[in-house]
Amino acid sequence: MIYIGAYKYIKANLEKGMLGKEDNNYDYKTFQRSKMIDWRKERGAVVPISRPTNLARARELGYKAKDGVYVFRIKIRRGSGTHTRPTRGRKPKKMGTVKITRGKSIQVLAEERVAKRYQGMEVLNSYQIGEDGVFKFFEVIMVDPFDPAIIRDKTLSWIVKDVHSGRVYRGKTSAARKSRGHRRKGVGTEKTRPGIRSRGHLGK
Repeated sequence: MIYIGAYKYIKANLEKGMLGKEDNNYDYKTFQRSKMIDWRKERGAVVPISRPTNLARARELGYKAKDGVYVFRIKIRRGSGTHTRPTRGRKPKKMGTVKITRGKSIQVLAEERVAKRYQGMEVLNSYQIGEDGVFKFFEVIMVDPFDPAIIRDKTLSWIVKDVHSGRVYRGKTSAARKSRGHRRKGVGTEKTRPGIRSRGHLGK
């Protein structure tokens, strides 16, 4: 018999549900669908929750069950947004209404919306917990930099410094750095630094 750690077990089970995979012992697909039905019915787009849905992933991204650390679930519309179709002067294939992507990833937009709602806190990280035909669901980990428990914490006290103020709006979170292309290095990434708007908006 092979034994795995609790966090690996939690992460593996939740990923099966997100991917719609079925198991002989437990129907993760049905369980995940029922949860998203409840999430869709919530009136607000941003909802505070008492604990992370995916505890293993949250701990990897810096979550701690202590004062000053909060988790919010957000639903955000999928897709690349609406685009105005030109009225004339184009071939149909040159209308430019398809295959247009956002300048920011949907995960970064979710982080910014939560940060705008709770302006006294900073975004630590976020992760996806599901998606359907209309929405994507994320959980955003927020930290209160003025909480004494955060100031005393050895691993989270860095976010108290002024240089990290408004980090989500400057593309400093993990999801934003990936969206900006800063996760990749070497040949082919010259136009992604220092920012997405540098070198004539050639970053993306």
